Amino acid sequence: MNIFKKTILTVLASLLVIGNVYADKIRIGTEGAYPPWNSKDASGNLIGFEVELAQELCAIMKHECTIVEQDWDGMIPALLMRKFDAIMAGMSITAERQKTITFSQGYATEPATLAVMKGSSLEGMDTPAAINLDRSSSDVKKALKTITASLSGKTVCTQTGTIHQNFLESGDVGSVNVRTYKTQDEVNLDLSSGRCDVALAAKASFIDYAEASGKAVVTVGPNLSGGAFGGGVGVGIRQGGDDAIGKRDAKLLKDFNKAIDKARKKGIISKLAIKWFKDDVSM
Repeated sequence: MNIFKKTILTVLASLLVIGNVYADKIRIGTEGAYPPWNSKDASGNLIGFEVELAQELCAIMKHECTIVEQDWDGMIPALLMRKFDAIMAGMSITAERQKTITFSQGYATEPATLAVMKGSSLEGMDTPAAINLDRSSSDVKKALKTITASLSGKTVCTQTGTIHQNFLESGDVGSVNVRTYKTQDEVNLDLSSGRCDVALAAKASFIDYAEASGKAVVTVGPNLSGGAFGGGVGVGIRQGGDDAIGKRDAKLLKDFNKAIDKARKKGIISKLAIKWFKDDVSM
């Protein structure tokens, strides 16, 4: 009997150790097609600001992490199906998304902007350099009126399921002829080939594409933030619950928030932002 009890205790102890090991393994989903946030190099390896930031945050949390590639339009469903534990994919914190998942504090922000090919009639759009849609001012109203008139009759291309699509369909700039694409790469290609009159995305995405491709892509109008564009980019995590997995998710949220705080204080986020964006877009 004593030997039997000892065997049982040994097995239980082993299972506890294994459970702790697996609890420290985190899978992070990213798109791999939204530079400079996340993309792939010539060898197919995931690279980018968020890939490196994820590695830094995991080191701070002392978690073993694996970064998983996932198509953008299936990102939240895959998280909810537990294919991975967190999202770091240039995903902005919005009220609509918070109905389904929760977010860490923001770690970076990047304004959205319109882009056209050089020589477009939309170049030189007369607006302030930046507007925040959360502020109701005469400058914001005037800028939206200018954008509305400029986009009238134009085909505006953007990635599906994004804050940029939400803005174009919000009514803030009237009724817009929107064409959506699965990836930002497809948006860029159709803009440069003339199948789009104008496109909307994160400003850094257009700058990165122009530099990498040599195409004469130029940004126009104001830098856009607030409103449909959300409150910065954060780590997406499943909403916590009372079961074991729910409690683990709740703890993971706390761990990410603490790690982001430490990374910010150590200047890690700023350093990575300048490396990938050529600007400090840290929050």
